Amino acid sequence: MTYWIDVEDLFEYALISRRPSGIQRLSFELYRVLLEQRPGEIGFCRHDRLRNTLRTVPWAEVEAVFVALSGRQDPAPARHEGPRPVGQAGQVRRLASRLPADIRVPLGEAARSQGAALRAGLRAGRGMLAGATRLLRARKAAAPGEGADTTGQDLADVARPGDTLLILGSPWFRTDYAELLKQVRERCQLRVAMLVYDLIPFARPEYCDPGLVRTFQAWFTGTIPLVDRFFAISRASARDLERYARNTRLTLAAPVAVLPIGTGFGGNGGRLPLPAVTPPRVAALPPGFVLLVSTIEARKNHLLAFRAWRRLAEMLPAEQLPTLVFAGRVGWMVADLMQQLENCGWLGGKIQLLEDPSDEELAALYAGCRFTLFPSHYEGWGLPVTEGLAFGKTCVASSATSVPEAGGSFCLYHDPENVLEAVAILRRLIAHPAEVADIEARIRRDFHPTPWSATAKALLTALEG
Repeated sequence: MTYWIDVEDLFEYALISRRPSGIQRLSFELYRVLLEQRPGEIGFCRHDRLRNTLRTVPWAEVEAVFVALSGRQDPAPARHEGPRPVGQAGQVRRLASRLPADIRVPLGEAARSQGAALRAGLRAGRGMLAGATRLLRARKAAAPGEGADTTGQDLADVARPGDTLLILGSPWFRTDYAELLKQVRERCQLRVAMLVYDLIPFARPEYCDPGLVRTFQAWFTGTIPLVDRFFAISRASARDLERYARNTRLTLAAPVAVLPIGTGFGGNGGRLPLPAVTPPRVAALPPGFVLLVSTIEARKNHLLAFRAWRRLAEMLPAEQLPTLVFAGRVGWMVADLMQQLENCGWLGGKIQLLEDPSDEELAALYAGCRFTLFPSHYEGWGLPVTEGLAFGKTCVASSATSVPEAGGSFCLYHDPENVLEAVAILRRLIAHPAEVADIEARIRRDFHPTPWSATAKALLTALEG
């Protein structure tokens, strides 16, 4: 029996992003370890949109895409290290500030919308170029006398009845995925197993782009009846899936199996490998910084972190308040937050942004921080929490959804809606470094990172049990 893994989402994601998100990291680790455990039983496939089928793809190509995503260097310095001279953009903002509010506010909204539209257009352009390239290759392969198809074999030609298609990534970019899945199932007589990360577009649509909500709903409602076995990355996600099935009167073919989620990446014992030399962007940060690793989007609750740091800045002398570092790309629904940060000079430099950190930079950030922060409103798991714990760092974390599953007894939790509760915890840790040291000693003694081999073993055991 062969397990065929749909990896199209990784290739699609690489067209629009410079760094992998948590989903790409988690799914890639599963791919890697499954291949180690069952080298003769794992295959990979991509979507052939021209023929509406799946085609095989070599592991080396999958690995190369992920390595490029996780290792590409970005020379941009962290922002903002201090006051900057007023450039052309700053002069425009200063002049605009003199306009009446009924003119200034709409102009600002229009400017931000234009910027978002430009960025979306650039991403669409890259996607169209890549799509055109794939189309030309497919046409060349299909043309008479042009030689063998270099894009891989049709899955129907190599799969056998009883094989399993594993959907371990995030293919919800295709609203017609159910049609593809139905055709492949019928042609290849495959079983289908899917890993569910979260149901945020259903459970908390206020934190999602409306287009994503529509796409996810169309994808999921069409796909769920075609799946023979569901897995989830947390008990919270499993409960959400079971609740959704009850509410929509869909029958799950089997109980949802919860996988133990591994820690760390690349087989390094639960930790990212430390670089021999501290990367320049990390070396430039003030010592003793506090770290929040996450894409900046509304759901991740960077707003609470900003509000907490503003309150702490009013309570503590500047020399006692550590710098808060946001490590991640700027995502959606945070235009107001980014504008507020700009307006206050990033709290006088006490908040900095290190965009799109590489794996080397992430390792150096975790190793060098005082502690981590993760105030998310809603998660499927919480990889930054366990990553920090693997480096012996405690986390001031949200008490919502799956985050306590990731952090266990090693984190200090607060309601993600309660700024004052978070401030009280943060102020205590800042004022009492001995407490942080005690927690770190307990983490080193009692926290045992879950190896990705255990995740893969649990998946295979459930499939074959």
